[in-house]
Amino acid sequence: MSRQIRKHQHIKNPEPFSEILHAWLKSNEDKTLGGLSAVFAEKSFAIIFLLLMALPALPIPTGGITHVTELIAMLVCLELIVGRRVIWLPKKWLEVDVGKVLSAKAIGRLIAVIRWFEKFSRRRLGGLLTLRPVLSLIGLVVLLFTVAAFVAPPFSGLDTLPALGVVIISLALILEDMAFLVAGVLIGCTGIALEISAGAALYSGFTHLF
Repeated sequence: MSRQIRKHQHIKNPEPFSEILHAWLKSNEDKTLGGLSAVFAEKSFAIIFLLLMALPALPIPTGGITHVTELIAMLVCLELIVGRRVIWLPKKWLEVDVGKVLSAKAIGRLIAVIRWFEKFSRRRLGGLLTLRPVLSLIGLVVLLFTVAAFVAPPFSGLDTLPALGVVIISLALILEDMAFLVAGVLIGCTGIALEISAGAALYSGFTHLF
């Protein structure tokens, strides 16, 4: 499987990313965050964002684990911002098993989402997405959206759009498509705007009551 993924990274017409990720998630290989970093190499930042933020982005029960995944994503964001090429995480976090965090239902929905985006994917200005200043800026944007998802009130659904923005930005990096990056930023910003509007409405309601 690892050999297959390395081949995917170096040929012009690779197997669809959705199939490679699905096979890895269903395999008996090491599916911890540490194992992911070792297997997916230069795409590991984007893939970690994708997997960690899939839970709050998908309309499925999460059991409260999203705050943990969001905290890990924030640390990875900071590393991308400062220009690290290899992900560093505390040993305890490296041992987080992605295969166990994502239920079979979540994996199925995530793969379906990725396949839908692959239908429209083109390599549009993909070279820009490998530049260090651009990656640092993307890390800052992802951090902003992740914090927005983290502070959203529980069970409000307001974390969905910021998290979905991160998922789409991750796919932009993986599929090397600038159009997806723009879409992800717009969706994430919409989510933050809704969160601010909801907060303002709630504050206004309290001030009228008291």
